[in-house]
Amino acid sequence: MARRTFFSFHYHPDVWRAWNVRNSWVVREDEQQDRGFFDGSVFEASKRESDEALKRFLREGLENTSVTCVLAGTNTWARRWVRYEIARSIVKGNGLLTVYIDGVKNNKGETSVKGANPLAQMGVYRTTNGIFLAEWKESKWVRYDDYTLALPEKNLWFNSPTSSNVMQLSRYCLSYDFAEQNGRTNIGGWVETAAALAGK
Repeated sequence: MARRTFFSFHYHPDVWRAWNVRNSWVVREDEQQDRGFFDGSVFEASKRESDEALKRFLREGLENTSVTCVLAGTNTWARRWVRYEIARSIVKGNGLLTVYIDGVKNNKGETSVKGANPLAQMGVYRTTNGIFLAEWKESKWVRYDDYTLALPEKNLWFNSPTSSNVMQLSRYCLSYDFAEQNGRTNIGGWVETAAALAGK
């Protein structure tokens, strides 16, 4: 079956690495489709319009996808719009995985420093009003600002939190290293595993 996958990444430093990962995904399986690879000028134009315009742009990018693959470079974990893509993926019930791409060379033949897992910097917690998203910010957990509604619990494919203690998303989602774990051959299987965990 066709697997529509959204790729989330830190655009400017990692777009070359991300394209390499994306190309291995597309070339290996004719039926696979990807989302999340936007023309840079379109992305920048959306950022200039307003935060709401960019949010709408990213939500539309996630439409009809079943898995979100976060391509983690050095500072991906701290990027606001990567966090938004992760948040909206949780809202719609997408499977999630992290693939580290610091070992993939850029257009200058350079690798980068491995950063934190972006899915460990976001989490979920329960209040009397429902389940909410949290993010790790300035060395503490705070309520996530860019999506403040209670999460639709029926869309959560993992065990719901039972207390106000933040449960990191990385607890439920697998992570891989593209360079060290032969991602060119294995990424299709990683995506399928994430889809299966989410019941997709």
